[in-house]
Amino acid sequence: MDVDLTPKLAKQIYGGDGGSYHAWCPNELPMLKEGNIGAAKIALSKNGFALPRYSDSAKVAYVLQGCGVAGIVLPEKEEKVITIKKGDAIALPFGVVTWWYNKDDTEFVVLFLGDTKTAHKAGSFTDMYLTGSNGIFTGFSTEFVSRAWDVEESVAKTLVSSQTAKGIVKLDAGFQMPEPKQANRDGVVLNCEEAPLDVDIKGGGKVVVLNTKNLPLVGEVGLGADLVRLDGSAMCSPGFSCDSALQVTYIVRGSGRVQVVGPDGKRVLEAHLKAGNLFIVPRFCVVSKIGDPDGMDWFSIITTPNPIFTHLAGKTSTWKALSPQVLQAAFKVSPDVEKLFSSKRTAEEIFFPPPN
Repeated sequence: MDVDLTPKLAKQIYGGDGGSYHAWCPNELPMLKEGNIGAAKIALSKNGFALPRYSDSAKVAYVLQGCGVAGIVLPEKEEKVITIKKGDAIALPFGVVTWWYNKDDTEFVVLFLGDTKTAHKAGSFTDMYLTGSNGIFTGFSTEFVSRAWDVEESVAKTLVSSQTAKGIVKLDAGFQMPEPKQANRDGVVLNCEEAPLDVDIKGGGKVVVLNTKNLPLVGEVGLGADLVRLDGSAMCSPGFSCDSALQVTYIVRGSGRVQVVGPDGKRVLEAHLKAGNLFIVPRFCVVSKIGDPDGMDWFSIITTPNPIFTHLAGKTSTWKALSPQVLQAAFKVSPDVEKLFSSKRTAEEIFFPPPN
């Protein structure tokens, strides 16, 4: 495989007193363009306000740090104002308008991963802003704007030109933003740190999977997602997506090692991962990770709303389903060696605690 799979950190694209916007570039992480995947982060300081915008891509947002408020307007729907906090995942279908605000001292950081098949540029998100120095209406004549909004031209000019910042601004400390409603979270947000666990292996790790059952909007986005928390020095079983999906992984916390093997049996990636790294596992490749002593958490999207994985180690692996004779013939080993192999990993699945 000729494509460079090396994990990368995001780079700042723009920013100011209110916060900053960071993205991964397809030129540095070629699998973004190859797989039509976009990845970005927004970081808001206290009173930071990310201006209303819509995107050329459907996304899943995941709150990495802090607590904030978001406004979400689905096409032809009313605005939903919601409180969001660390661990929250939000499905953002194509065409949704969003804004983001941080009223707390702690920096508010949100990760965005999504599909760029419909995007302006493959492998990158393009946001269209409703206001600001690069807002959509700066391109229309004052006549068009005034007629569209049914206001005097002088008012139209004021509305379009008063906000001179781009993308992110810092609001005055006393400015009152709309109050969020708890009910607005229903069906829109799932907290991955509080949701029922799909997998819980003592000493191994935990998984929460986002799908159309626990977050219905995921179906409109066309992506699945999961939060994995790997315990210290534990191993995540070698496995692959059996529905030809790409897996895009962001390291949320901790560190560890990863190996990826391609369809031809050659290792295409071996790297040490740390918080902030993003990497992509291509279709049909097999991936496995081992956490460092402090463990490792990651958030991933999978390019199908209800992903299915095949594991190649553990009690639910393909090996346990194959008959002894097939194993002996495939490995070209004696029955004694096959029995030794088959007697291992009979209780553990997906995650393996460190050896005693």
